[in-house]
Amino acid sequence: MTRGAVLRLGRNEYPATARLVMAIVNRTPDSFYDKGISWAEDAALDRVRMVVDQGADLVDIGGIKAAPGAEIDAEEEKRRVVGFVERVRAEHPDLVISVDTWRSEVARAVCAVGADLINDAWGGADPELPSVAAEFGASLVCTHTGGVTPRTRPHRIEYDDVVQDVRSSLLRQAERAVSMGVERERVVIDPAHDFGKNTWHSLEVTRRLDELTTLGWPVLVSLSNKDFVGESLDLPVGERLTGTLAATALCAWHGAQVYRVHEVVETRQVLDLVSVVAGELPPARTVRGLA
Repeated sequence: MTRGAVLRLGRNEYPATARLVMAIVNRTPDSFYDKGISWAEDAALDRVRMVVDQGADLVDIGGIKAAPGAEIDAEEEKRRVVGFVERVRAEHPDLVISVDTWRSEVARAVCAVGADLINDAWGGADPELPSVAAEFGASLVCTHTGGVTPRTRPHRIEYDDVVQDVRSSLLRQAERAVSMGVERERVVIDPAHDFGKNTWHSLEVTRRLDELTTLGWPVLVSLSNKDFVGESLDLPVGERLTGTLAATALCAWHGAQVYRVHEVVETRQVLDLVSVVAGELPPARTVRGLA
């Protein structure tokens, strides 16, 4: 088993053996998975309360779905997330809050009201994001997308070696973020399953994830109900939980540290079992053959 690195999020520091659950909170009416169940602000706040009670280590708030759809400008994105982040911070002062955005002006606005982490899911499409993270002492997720335009699907994208491309891109982004003032322990790398990749690419990244977790940066994976799971098992979005959890266990064994998910309880159980098998966490109880 390979492990990552020490990670700092907000006021918290996590060892390389930590496996953190990042719960998804969509402030969108058209999410591919939850279909807008947390679009209303009060519903989204209820979602935050629920996942915190379920044991989520952090929440990831997003105001735009990743897939193609209605154009959402920066002002509308800010209307969806800035005031909401402020409410979440007021109610949960110790919760680590992430915001999923590729726009530096949105990042600056949410950091100003309490966000701890900027989840740049589009691989540096806005080159000023690291400077915003540095300005506020926030953490930053760097992702590999193969250079695709935000909110577009990959079309016949090819790599000589997808894992090598992921490695070189993420190393370049991570070192650039540090050079712009982001603390090294606050930089996270994400191979971004499905983003700029077909199913074969995402499977290869999963199979060889240890080639990323040995780079010395904490690794985040966003596997939840992704198309590579659905295509592998020929299942629609609402039936991909078991496959998602299988991929989660594989990535956990390879050393990923943060898991962006819809289902908190099930993910936590998988991660805890991997930690127990690895000898990094004791069993909750041991009475079989001993009592």
